[in-house]
Amino acid sequence: MVENSTERFDLIIEPRQSVRHFWRDLWKYRELFYFLSWRDVLVQYKQTAVGVLWSVLRPLLTMLVFTFIFGRLARLPAAGLPYPVLVFCGMLPWHFFATSLSESSHSLVGNANLISKIYFPRLIIPVSTLLVGLVDFLISFIILFGLLGWYGLWPNWHWLTLPFFLLLACAAALGAGLWFAAWNVKYRDFRYVIPFVVQFGLYISPVGFSSTILPLRWRLLYALNPMVGVIDGFRWALSGGRTVMHPSTILISIVVSIVLLGSGLIYFRKMERGFADII
Repeated sequence: MVENSTERFDLIIEPRQSVRHFWRDLWKYRELFYFLSWRDVLVQYKQTAVGVLWSVLRPLLTMLVFTFIFGRLARLPAAGLPYPVLVFCGMLPWHFFATSLSESSHSLVGNANLISKIYFPRLIIPVSTLLVGLVDFLISFIILFGLLGWYGLWPNWHWLTLPFFLLLACAAALGAGLWFAAWNVKYRDFRYVIPFVVQFGLYISPVGFSSTILPLRWRLLYALNPMVGVIDGFRWALSGGRTVMHPSTILISIVVSIVLLGSGLIYFRKMERGFADII
């Protein structure tokens, strides 16, 4: 006689922790990345009075204010460029960085319902927010192109380096965004810290002025801000090599961005197993 026994099994669903499985899962859920990216772009301009014009108005108004304060009142040197061009060339990568950092930092908390219900690589959420900043960047770039044409600064081979500097800005924004996104899940105080960091970063980055005004002994220390190399690189490329770009500054920005992105990925991966429980 065979006795029937009932055994209880607990099924635990959790992400696979090996690096190979992690990258395989990212590819497997690539359609979710497309969906989240497109959704974030639509939400950005949904029920707004002027829509995508916000992508133009923000850098344009900031350019006017900075040109008046730094160019007219303070009379800072323009590094061989018309001051509006100097400011807008710095404002373009900065707004991309600031938008991407802000969106990625708040992305996990904003998708709490999705995270708590199903498994997917959590990295998809902050990475997908980069598209919002990229859309703003492309729209603002049209205005910059017209501004450069107005002052007779036409494209040349230097423009071919723009994708590299844009990629460097992506690495810096995503690296910092991963840190803040993970911290924001555990400590909700960071929702107040992030706007301050973005605002403070605007004034310590060479957006409204040229980095050449700093004494030489401080430039390497100043270059620890990864956006210094990005902004200097954008100005050099967009001006056709008319501005000075120090290779040491670019090298430091590359190293800092890589370290920021690498450490952000490691920390994010370490913390993501508890996101669903904490959030």
